[in-house]
Parts: sequence; structure tokens; C-alpha cells
Amino acid sequence: MALWGGRFSGPSSELFQLFNDSLPVDYRLVEQDIQGSVAWASAIASVGILTSDELTALHKALAELLDEVRAEPAQIVASGAEDIHSFVEQKLIEKVGDLGKKLHTGRSRNDQVATDLKLWCKEEGAAVLELLQGLRQEMLAVAEREVDAVMPGYTHLQRAQPVTFGHWALAYVEMFERDISRLEDTMNRLNTCPLGSGALAGTAYPIDRYALAQSLNFAAPTLNSLDSVSDRDHVVELCSNASISMMHLSRMAEDMIFFNSGEANFIELADNVTSGSSLMPQKKNPDALELIRGKAGRVYGSLVGILTTMKALPLAYNKDMQEDKEGLFDVIDSWSLCLKMAALVLEGVQVNRDNARTAAQQGYANATELADYLVSKGMPFREAHHVVGEVVVQAISEGKAIEELPLEQLQGFAAVIGADVYPNLTIEACLEKRDVLGGTAVNQVKAAIAAKK
Repeated sequence: MALWGGRFSGPSSELFQLFNDSLPVDYRLVEQDIQGSVAWASAIASVGILTSDELTALHKALAELLDEVRAEPAQIVASGAEDIHSFVEQKLIEKVGDLGKKLHTGRSRNDQVATDLKLWCKEEGAAVLELLQGLRQEMLAVAEREVDAVMPGYTHLQRAQPVTFGHWALAYVEMFERDISRLEDTMNRLNTCPLGSGALAGTAYPIDRYALAQSLNFAAPTLNSLDSVSDRDHVVELCSNASISMMHLSRMAEDMIFFNSGEANFIELADNVTSGSSLMPQKKNPDALELIRGKAGRVYGSLVGILTTMKALPLAYNKDMQEDKEGLFDVIDSWSLCLKMAALVLEGVQVNRDNARTAAQQGYANATELADYLVSKGMPFREAHHVVGEVVVQAISEGKAIEELPLEQLQGFAAVIGADVYPNLTIEACLEKRDVLGGTAVNQVKAAIAAKK
């Protein structure tokens, strides 16, 4: 039976019920709904609506129901209830009769679902935070393991300057730390309890909402009933947090897909995160990384969806807001799965050091070092930049590296060049000159790792 049938003289159509009912989605809130109901029962008992015996009976029935749905979750959707709140109330009535009907006194489904969803967000957000921290640690382990492995750094996907693989890994550690910080901020902001706000104007009973919030492990109650029942900022923020984090994961995946390609061959992915081809037996495809990259778009879609749903809603609650959960649930599921998979990929990745170093020595990645050398000899940087460009053109025409050109030939471009130029053009010199906070010099990377550990 619907919770609102008294006003109606005819039944809902089957199509409307299918369209309106949210149980196939919000069944995931069953534990939070029971948790909120336990707290609400105590709150209304504190103002004399329930006797001590009635409170005990309700708490006992709610505890039994929690055990039952944990043991047999399929019964929830099979019940045919309108939503998770209806399911819990119907089950309570089956257990304790009319007493079950008293529990909803002073409470609306509007503040009930807002509370359930925030409780779910707190729980799932904490789980995602743990996954993010685990991924950060896994990438930090890669940075430590490959602290001095040389590879080319890129801009515009063109070889630019040599860096270390450890330095590359630390770039993603920085991104993951920002993801962690953003999620922590969101968790702090959503940590307020809407229960006691009623449908929109506040409950009619003198509930101590601070005590109620504390009983549900919220930091404080919400402070405006209209906002309390219609606020979904936490849903938007979690979808936004996930979208930014998935962007970072997608960038990492793209880097590693390229590094794993036959053209680069800087890394080898483990067999447990790759697949083969149904036609070409030689293939080893980076499917885990490609799926991470692909799922980013799915998460973005949910962010746009909730923003669009909320963008023109008047205060307070509107049925449009029932669309808040399906996208959020999918976002958290996708984000969590991708974080787990990314950590597994990093756990098994192997760096092909020789190939990566050879690539770093190609592409004239030491051209900037020659320009800096000329500056050290008194030449203005813009002039040095132009001279080195001419040197690179000459080296390309001869199919040689800059350091392979004889001294006499280099002096033809700039007389200030001496034999001391060659030590400045080695990979080691290129790296160690970047000995500045945030630079790729090995000792700087080691210091950064030590600080983060």
C-alpha cells in the first residue's frame, strides 16, 4: 500500500507506477534508511510520542529487518514497494502492527531520503578516499622503484627534455593528492544532518536536532529546512570530484598506453591486466587502461546529468530530484572500480629502462642544454636559441645527435663553444641541472619521495 493513498479515490496506472517507483534504484539505501529510522524512533521517544516499550519494540524490529535484508537483499526489489522508505515501513508494520505506523510521526520522506543519501555518501566517500590513498601509495612505490630510470619527457607528444620515470610517477601522485583533498573537503561539507526538517518547513515536534545529528554521526544538523530537503550539492560535488579524478586516471592511462606501445616500448604491463586478440596471436592489449580512459566519459555524463536536473528547480523538494541517485551510484561504482584497477596495473608494471633511456637520448632532447651552455658563455638566450636551432637542423641533415658533431663544426655556429660543451650534453647532465624544488634531478625526486612517505 502506498504511503499517500488517502487523498486518492482511484488507483495509479501500472505505467505510472513503473515510471514513478524508485525502488529498483534506491534499494541500495536500505541500511541507511534503517539507521535513520532507529535514530528517529529515539528522537520522537524523547519528546513523548513513543513509550519506552514502544521504542524498544521498534528498535528490535528494525534490527531484525537489518539482519534479514543483509541475508536476503533480493527481497527488497521483489517486494514491489514504491521506494525504500515504503519497503521499510511495510516490513515494520508486518512485525509490530500499528506501532510501525507511528514511526513516521513528524518525519517526511523528503528529509528521510535526504538523510539516507547523505549517510550513503559519507560511507561510500570514505571507501573511495581509502582507494585514492591506496592508489597514491602504489604510484609512490613506482616512483621510488624507478627513481633514476631515464625516459623522454614530452610536450605536444614530441620528445622535449629527459626526465626520470620516478619524476613522471610523482606528477600523478600530485594529482591524486589533489583528488584526496577535494574529496575530504566534500566530505566535510556534506557532514550535516537534514533529519527533522520535515517536508520543507521543519518538524512540528520539539526534537533536539543536535542530538539527532550526533546519533547519526553527523557533525551538526542542517540549519534551514527548505535548503535541507532540496540540497543535492553533495551529489554534484561527488560527481565533480569523481570527474576530475577520472580525468587524472584517464591521462595516466593514456600515458601508459603510449609507453606500452610497440613504438615506445618503455613499459611492460602485467598479463593480469591485459588481454589478447581473437585473430592476432601476437597481441597483448592494454584493455584495463583503455577501459579506465573510456569510463571517464561515463562519469562526466552523470555530472552533467545532475547539474542539468538541478539547474532550474524551485524550492523546496521536487520529484525531479529522484533522478539524483542512479547517476551518483554509477559514478561511485565506476570511480571505485577504476581506482582499484589502476592500482593493480601499477602493481605489476615493469619499466624497460634501456629502451626508455635510448628514446631520451634521441630527438635532440639536449638542445636546451646547449642553449644554456651558450648563455653561460655570455650569449643572450634568444640568440642562443636561434643558434641551437641551426645546429639541430644540421644534425638532422647528417642523421647525428648534437653531441656527435665535431667541435670544429659546432664552433662554426658559435665561436664560444669549447671542448667543455660535451659533458653538458649528456643525459646525466640534463637531469642533474634540474636540481631545484620540483625538478627532475634524481636527488630532488628522492627528496620528494621521502617527504611524501
